Amino acid sequence: MTIITVNTPKGRLSLEQRRELAETLTDAVLVPEVGQHAPAARAGFQVHFVERERDMMAIGGRLLADADHDLDVMVIDVAVMDAAWQQDVRAEVIERVLAALAAACGLEKPAPAWWVNFRVIDEGSWGSSGGVLSVLPLLESGVFTEERVKAVRAALGA
Repeated sequence: MTIITVNTPKGRLSLEQRRELAETLTDAVLVPEVGQHAPAARAGFQVHFVERERDMMAIGGRLLADADHDLDVMVIDVAVMDAAWQQDVRAEVIERVLAALAAACGLEKPAPAWWVNFRVIDEGSWGSSGGVLSVLPLLESGVFTEERVKAVRAALGA
C-alpha cells in the first residue's frame, strides 16, 4: 500500500500532466518497492493531487501570492508500508519521483523548490477493509521479486 500526495499551487498541473503522473509516479515507487514492474501490484497505489491557492502556500517566509509568479513549488509526500526501505532504495524512489515530475512538466530537471518527503508507516499502523494491514501477506502475492521478499523479511525480522 502506497499513497503519493502531490501538493501544488492551483492550476500548476494540467489534466494531461495529472494523467501521466498518476501512472509514472505509481511506477516510480512500485518498481523499487517490489523489485520489478508488476502491473498486478498497481491496485495498492493511490496518487492524490492537492491544489492550493497561491495565498495558501509560502516559501522563504512569503506567500506565493506575494512572490515571483515563476516560482515553481511542489511538495510530494510518499507514504509506504514498513518494508525494506534502506537509504539507497529511498534515494532511488525520490530520484524517480522527481524525474517523473520533470518529464511530465516538460523540464530537463526538477525545479529546486520541488520537495519530496518519504515516510514509512510502521508495521501495524496501516488499515483498510475494516482491519490492520501488514506487508507480510503481500510477499506471497507473486509481485515481489525473491530478492525483495528476502530484504523485507530481513528488515522486519520475519
